[in-house]
Amino acid sequence: MMLVNVLGVLLIALIVWWFWLYQPQATDLGDSELIIVVENGTYQPSRIRLLADQPASLHFLRKDSSPCSETILIPDLKLSDTLPLNKVKKIALPAMKKGEYEFHCQMQMYRGRLVVE
Repeated sequence: MMLVNVLGVLLIALIVWWFWLYQPQATDLGDSELIIVVENGTYQPSRIRLLADQPASLHFLRKDSSPCSETILIPDLKLSDTLPLNKVKKIALPAMKKGEYEFHCQMQMYRGRLVVE
């Protein structure tokens, strides 16, 4: 009985870590043209590091035909755009202050984060 309880607590801890605490490593945007692939319910990479007070561009390639993946929203910047299927879409970002800005689809199933430093 004790073994079942310990395994249950470990499983709960793993679920909490995976869904709420885990954050993938941020990818630097840099000067290169980073392409964010929208596929299988995710943005890859989903955390992008940008420089503060400088405009930037994000390039999205939507491979997922799901209707949810069609729209990209960045609420803090009041940006909304549609992503064509199997074509790269460039989204221009204004200069931003330091902080973190979420981006997602309209149902918030696909989620990503801009880390501005």
